[in-house]
Amino acid sequence: MALISLKPAAVREDARPSALHFLRATPETVHWGYFSPEIKPALTVKSGDLIQAQAVTHHAGDDPTLMFDEDIRRIFTEIDPETRAPGCHIMTGPIYIEDAEPGDMLEVRYFEMVPRFNYGSNLQANWGHLYQEFGETERITIYKLDRNANTASAMYAYDVPDKYMVPGRITHCPECDRMPALPGISIPARPHLGTAGVAPAVNAPVSTIPPGLHGGNIDNWRIGAGARMYYPVQVKGGLFSIGDPHVSQGDGEISGTAIEASLDVLFQIILRKDFSFPSPLLETDDCWIVHGFGADLDEAMKNASLDMLHLLTEHQGLSRTDGYSLMSVAADFGVTQVVDGTQGIHCRIERRIFPDKGTFRDPG
Repeated sequence: MALISLKPAAVREDARPSALHFLRATPETVHWGYFSPEIKPALTVKSGDLIQAQAVTHHAGDDPTLMFDEDIRRIFTEIDPETRAPGCHIMTGPIYIEDAEPGDMLEVRYFEMVPRFNYGSNLQANWGHLYQEFGETERITIYKLDRNANTASAMYAYDVPDKYMVPGRITHCPECDRMPALPGISIPARPHLGTAGVAPAVNAPVSTIPPGLHGGNIDNWRIGAGARMYYPVQVKGGLFSIGDPHVSQGDGEISGTAIEASLDVLFQIILRKDFSFPSPLLETDDCWIVHGFGADLDEAMKNASLDMLHLLTEHQGLSRTDGYSLMSVAADFGVTQVVDGTQGIHCRIERRIFPDKGTFRDPG
């Protein structure tokens, strides 16, 4: 079904999988709230290996009766809340890739994103874009997934009297005041990873909340089954982690979260030493998408524009003036998210407009 799987792109001969690894999310294999080069790898792989890994949402406690199993319960109860910092996301990993060095690229091919349960949670959060306009209140909406229809619909909602301040808060929905929500409305299910990336080359833990050149909390719903992401390696081994799984999200993520729901993810990591790119880059069968980040949308827009210009000139052979013209008439810019501190803009351009269908080539 399209919900959980898309036909994978053809795998190059030098990227045929040599092994399949399974990575459960447990208190021993996750790191909560941060990226760091100091984390002991949970798994070591070779280029081309396949990984079946579990990604756990930190919002499973919004209804533990629907979104907990024993492993998830252990993560929520055994990891000290004081250590869930400076960010909020549960990250599975890191994965050490043999021979990966700073300056290389990781090509991550996402093949399947399978919901672990048929439920997810959306939070009207204190970091949401309209928090003041909603009287500085928080509200949780629980969604149920229909796998056959590839849709999600709201089951119920409830108000939360206190702010979401400690990642992994557990509420007791059987005791809460449940209210109807979104009657008769179904939305498309788009399982994807909100957060994934490599360890930044810094000595202190880096929050999982803002996106950056290492990847992180990009929150682009197109990073799902069938997508190929390219992450610039910053430290030896790459140290790649996944987390913040979603069942669906709109561009902007305006209330503060998507439909947060745990996923089982099948992906392949390919070490690329034949090209470089300055920021996380998304490839699909029909387009390229670059990501720009900034303190505000103007800065993010400029960074996305410059990185798309880089792709058009360095990897498609256009002059700067031709690339600038092409962006204005053929590239689509969108707001990825406005709720992660560092804001995001993505820029999409179709591959079919290029003579070679937009093959990503080494400028050297």
